[in-house]
Amino acid sequence: MSLAQRKMYSYLFLLPAGIIYFVFYLLPTIMSLFFSLTRWTLTKWQFIGFENYTMFFEESSLRIGFRNTIIFAVVTCGLKVVLALLLATLLTSRIWFKDYFRSMVFFPTLLSTIAVGIAFSTMMHPTQGVINTALASFGIQGPDWLGNTKIALLSVALIDVWKGVGIATVIYIAGIMSIPQHYYEALRIDGGSSFRSFWHITLPLSRPAMNSVIILAFIGGLRTFDLIWATTRGGPGFSTDLIASIIYKQYQAGFYGLATAGNVILFIGISLLAFPLYMFLSRREVDL
Repeated sequence: MSLAQRKMYSYLFLLPAGIIYFVFYLLPTIMSLFFSLTRWTLTKWQFIGFENYTMFFEESSLRIGFRNTIIFAVVTCGLKVVLALLLATLLTSRIWFKDYFRSMVFFPTLLSTIAVGIAFSTMMHPTQGVINTALASFGIQGPDWLGNTKIALLSVALIDVWKGVGIATVIYIAGIMSIPQHYYEALRIDGGSSFRSFWHITLPLSRPAMNSVIILAFIGGLRTFDLIWATTRGGPGFSTDLIASIIYKQYQAGFYGLATAGNVILFIGISLLAFPLYMFLSRREVDL
């Protein structure tokens, strides 16, 4: 068999994956770009150029949606990064039942986001919810968690953190367990405390895991939809509307081309934010 035949034989193994990638990713992406330039229904379409993009940026609630999306992404990402690091540090230490606690921390990740949203909507009910009922037993009047425009977005963000901190913790645990143990042994010989061990060894050498958590959590926050829709549907008013929920409302109203343009804008926006962040974080990694 010649060299060219061997190369062709190798490429044949890539063909099934290439077909799947083209059919389920590349082709829908190209079709989305095209249909974002049209006014379309399920049976017909009309090319209108960039009119959908112009209309999307003229959407009255878009400014609120952009602001809420950035706030939601930053808050959820920041809390996941910090809480997951603390949990991972605890769950890799010498404590009893750490395997059980690892399972408990990861358990919310296995639950359906819609189910979590519905459950917390009930728990956060202003008068009958279990959270305010528990606070009332201590003489504290709980707020309307999802009905108050000032705290509704933060309330949903906390739900998202509760659900997503488990996977971030697992990533941190994998990163911390890959750190060579002789670094910790050398510090203990020199009389270093647990805090110095965390600050000078665990924190800098778990930077690759931290970068993964930051990127995944930030992108996840920017594209969140299902939790918002299950809890508040963007309300009260537009106080919890994110870009994804605004796009969905446009689909509901039958503006399919406009909503498709919104999806393209969301994709480009996430890329413009995520790639520079990834490059910045990659340059700050510490090699073992």
